Amino acid sequence: MTATASRRLMTLYLPLSLAAIVLLFPFYWMFITSIKTDRELIDLNGLPFWVFQPTLEHYRVLLAETGFLRWALNTLTISVVATAISLVCSVLAGYALARLRFRGASAIAGAIFVTYLVPQTLLFLPLLEVVRQLGLSNTLWSMILTYPTILIPFSTWLLMGYFRSIPRELEESALIDGASRVRAMTQIVLPLALPGILSAAIFAFTLSWNEFIYALVFTNSTDIKTIPVGVVTELVKGDVYFWGSLMAGALLGSVPVALLYSFFVDKYVGGLTAGAVKG
Repeated sequence: MTATASRRLMTLYLPLSLAAIVLLFPFYWMFITSIKTDRELIDLNGLPFWVFQPTLEHYRVLLAETGFLRWALNTLTISVVATAISLVCSVLAGYALARLRFRGASAIAGAIFVTYLVPQTLLFLPLLEVVRQLGLSNTLWSMILTYPTILIPFSTWLLMGYFRSIPRELEESALIDGASRVRAMTQIVLPLALPGILSAAIFAFTLSWNEFIYALVFTNSTDIKTIPVGVVTELVKGDVYFWGSLMAGALLGSVPVALLYSFFVDKYVGGLTAGAVKG
């Protein structure tokens, strides 16, 4: 092996391999735990990183004896609708703050970003009262309408940076040719900002899919729960943990987000980078 190849092995492939192992190990652990028998799970003398008697019983219990499929549908519905609402608001707000000149734009932009920094643990109590006053307690709408409070600020800030990276001359040329502001935005700016919009959509969908605090506080019915809340509350009974089904639910719940990132990772990274640099 040449010196160049050895150096490349030590500086590139070895660190990447170690990083991949560290990142993928939790998924591997969830998978092997989900296909172990109960006897093998509690066997302290067994090999923890391998399965000798694989079984799909835990998946059968999860899918047939719990409301996991209902939780998955609830999570998907909430994530899609909340992401759509957040994107519409974020695109309009980000475009206005980045492209239009009006008094107080900088202060509003700063306030939006500061809002994103407010912890969820401080917001869920007043939001709980708002949800109760609106009569939305224990409904999907309680989450659909409150998730944008944490999705819109960051998405707006990200899109502001991306809109600023698009040359104003393109839009001004369309305005000179007689296009309206809305037409210039929809036909020129938004297509060019698609990577940034996609990044904001992925961020919003991921956060909605994994959100736990609001979903736990706003719901108490099994049929209304989401995957993060349902798996934890229904598969943990007091001090008894149904580890096989628990890990099966965690693994199945992480698959949609993992697939989403695997398909759009290039555009996601590009959108985040452009928003960070130009913002």
